[in-house]
Amino acid sequence: MLIVREGCTADAPGLARLRATWAAEQEPACKEDPDFEDNYREWMDANPRKFFVAEREGELIGMLNLMIFERMPKPGKESSRWVYLGNAYVLPEFRNTGIGGRLVQASIQFSQSIKAARMVLSPSAESRGFYARLGFQAAEELNIRRF
Repeated sequence: MLIVREGCTADAPGLARLRATWAAEQEPACKEDPDFEDNYREWMDANPRKFFVAEREGELIGMLNLMIFERMPKPGKESSRWVYLGNAYVLPEFRNTGIGGRLVQASIQFSQSIKAARMVLSPSAESRGFYARLGFQAAEELNIRRF
């Protein structure tokens, strides 16, 4: 049975495995790193995010994370927030089964529950259609400076 849920600290080893699998998929030359799980946990501790995971039979098979940005309040107006969706990944054997969509829908529901003004992401060329089907639109209102 598939479960999509908020991630928790106990998911760190499974999230690290997913990230390592993803990295190896993108760069086949990625080598084994015995310290990666510890490095990943340190990153998680230093970079608080809201995780959503897809779990099947006790194993994590998909993930994404949200970074929540709290805007500075203005006089007479409450602060607002926006959400950046990042690092969405589903193991190859489970793709095109609706899992990615369920993860994104869970993150949208969460973002609406915290009254986020918007959700943004930086899709890959391959994922643009996926996100468009979920209601995301290309944006031209942000500026970027690359280093």
